Amino acid sequence: MKRAALGLSILSALIIGGCYGAPEAGDDEAIAQGNDAVQSIDTLPSGKGHGIFTKFQKPDGQGKPGTGGGGTNGISYHGGPVMLGQVNAYYIWYGNWAGNSATTILTDLAQNLGGSPYWNINTTYKNGANQAISNSFAYAGSTTDAYSLGTALTDANIQTIVSSAISSNKLPKDTNGIYFVLTSADVNATSGFCTQYCGWHTHGTIGGSDIKYSFVGNPDRCPASCAGQTTSPNGNAGADGMASIISHEAEEATTDPDLNAWYDTKGAENADKCAWTFGATYSAAGGGLANMKLGTRDFYIQQNWVNASGGFCAKSH
Repeated sequence: MKRAALGLSILSALIIGGCYGAPEAGDDEAIAQGNDAVQSIDTLPSGKGHGIFTKFQKPDGQGKPGTGGGGTNGISYHGGPVMLGQVNAYYIWYGNWAGNSATTILTDLAQNLGGSPYWNINTTYKNGANQAISNSFAYAGSTTDAYSLGTALTDANIQTIVSSAISSNKLPKDTNGIYFVLTSADVNATSGFCTQYCGWHTHGTIGGSDIKYSFVGNPDRCPASCAGQTTSPNGNAGADGMASIISHEAEEATTDPDLNAWYDTKGAENADKCAWTFGATYSAAGGGLANMKLGTRDFYIQQNWVNASGGFCAKSH
């Protein structure tokens, strides 16, 4: 996704269901059921299809297998690469994270996504050679950036932050990695954080290589738009909100790293089709709701689109 990868344009975000309204804890938003006929010319994804939270009416049978019109599962392959083998996650903690438990919570998330029933959903996606994505995702390291480009970041600034981390050897250059720029609550992304999106993913040429990266803002800046609940499983609503956004962007960057692989007729990538839906939940010991356990922690993470049985949203496969 180039600049597009940064997410749908405002119009695309609205079409895909990016801009909804803030639901109460436990609400699942409407999802596409995958009954769009495959078209010869599909809307291109932008990477910003996640959108913000809003409530709207749920369709009957939400999250259950659909018809997948045209003999598909409601999402189609467009010829581009997917990320095969182990996908590596790199964190760039941008801003001020001193004393914030997010640094532990989100590291635990990245260390436990791989091999989980949740990440296994991505194995339903293959490339043109019929090679499937593996259930292998690993935390590969992190670095910090104390406001090198200030508190108002453009999309170009975010690529620069990633490029600087690599060129300075703070992080290795890894073409099978995803670099997450995680911003503290006092940092804004000026192209639409909190109003059009909560996070996005894209790719760019860095050091002569095609590098995948993602912006993930802190929902503490706008909890009504980007946090699923204000009381959270790990006692940090901002971090728990970021866990869901990271998961969303990670699975999209894996199945559609260059914005030319897996998406539907409207440009929605796999996670976009299940944005802000959580399925069955339970009360977490730490407070709030959760819907899955990864490692020793409970998380409240949106579902992902299963590319099988007509296509449907689920928490595991």
